[in-house]
Amino acid sequence: MTRTLIALAAGQELEPRVIGPITQTDIVRFAGAGGDFNPLHHDDEYARRAGLPGVIAMGQMQAGMLAAFVSDLVGVENLLGFSVRFASPLAIGETLRLGGRVETLDNGVAELLVEAAVGERVVVSGRARVRTL
Repeated sequence: MTRTLIALAAGQELEPRVIGPITQTDIVRFAGAGGDFNPLHHDDEYARRAGLPGVIAMGQMQAGMLAAFVSDLVGVENLLGFSVRFASPLAIGETLRLGGRVETLDNGVAELLVEAAVGERVVVSGRARVRTL
């Protein structure tokens, strides 16, 4: 099923989404789904020995949340491209704010700048190309 295209405007801020606080269970569930059993994501002592403040979520977890944020907005069938850059680890107990803005709009294609942040600290930044009115 194809959803109706939504109207977007250059410079438009996207309605933010808040997720969290992130729990150990969230991380373990994602590890099970994705097969990433690196001890940084489930062994607090191991993560601390590696110089981290404790267990961290896998970057792909936040990237997936950001992708879902965009596809929920425009419909996955209207997502033409998506890329991310990992900027900072996400720890247990932190709350993510997903947001973004429309950078450009040309011939029914919008370029979105999106990010997942904890406070002012960007965890994942990204770009998405989407079909729009």
